[in-house]
Amino acid sequence: MAERKQTVAGIACGMGAGALWGLVFLAPELVREFSPLQLTIGRYLCYGLVSVALIAPRWRALSARLGRREWWALAWLALAGNTLYYILLSSAVQIGGIAMTSLVIGFLPVAVTIVGSRDRGAVPLGKLVPSLLLCAVGAVCIGWQALASPASGSATAQVTGLLCAIGALASWATYAVGNSRWLGRLHHISVHDWNLLTGVVTGAQAVLLIPVALWLSTSRPDGTAWAHFAAVSFGVAVLASIVGNALWNRMSRLLPLTMVGQMILFETLFALIYGFLWEQRLPELLETVAFVLVVLSVVSCIAAHRKPVVAAVTQTVA
Repeated sequence: MAERKQTVAGIACGMGAGALWGLVFLAPELVREFSPLQLTIGRYLCYGLVSVALIAPRWRALSARLGRREWWALAWLALAGNTLYYILLSSAVQIGGIAMTSLVIGFLPVAVTIVGSRDRGAVPLGKLVPSLLLCAVGAVCIGWQALASPASGSATAQVTGLLCAIGALASWATYAVGNSRWLGRLHHISVHDWNLLTGVVTGAQAVLLIPVALWLSTSRPDGTAWAHFAAVSFGVAVLASIVGNALWNRMSRLLPLTMVGQMILFETLFALIYGFLWEQRLPELLETVAFVLVVLSVVSCIAAHRKPVVAAVTQTVA
């Protein structure tokens, strides 16, 4: 019963994280006059500042618990899961569109689940095949129309957008696996504090990128555009990076890595829902099929994780 409650709580946290993370797909469309690098700096400067404010009262005691390995882990996790990932994701959205980007990012559960299946005590990969197949077919349906329709831009631009999306996929898959494993080791640090520490390090990386952004910038937005940019950056930082990451870290301690991978599907689902609302349209047939397949993928993954538990209980009773 306790394990079932833990699973339900983990899934709820995964859904909440996906609902908030889906907002990051909209941000590049809301402020298209700003570059992906500027978007990344704006979001993570706000994330860093909020993290510093929240963690300041406990900073001395908390930093004393961290060694060199933990700081290096925070640095590369912040880079892979935040800074580099969002630069690539924003580029993919602005160049290739939300549908194509969602297609590629939709394969995250497949990548993370395959890696997680190698962990000790994990559900065998063979039992996850139905879930992975449903996930893959659903992801293909999500972006099929965008890829099959004539490209709105040049072939070079489409390829560039696709490569950025693939890069974002690899970057975040690395983060998801590494972060889950580090959270499993750090029993002396809460998931909330780990999230805030990640925010502090990510904010420091954003500061280092400011000179690069100033050097590369060619546009001169007016005051209204900058105010809009600040509002979007702050909103995404608080909702996606603070609250969303906190829910994700909580989920990562409640669920095994093979199941953590499946929870990423909720980000794709909510990103598409927000996209439909933004475009003021209903999902088309293939998009509806994708929704059904993605939901079935998550349900079949949950069932695969429950079978060993049921078997163990039956054996104990007998």
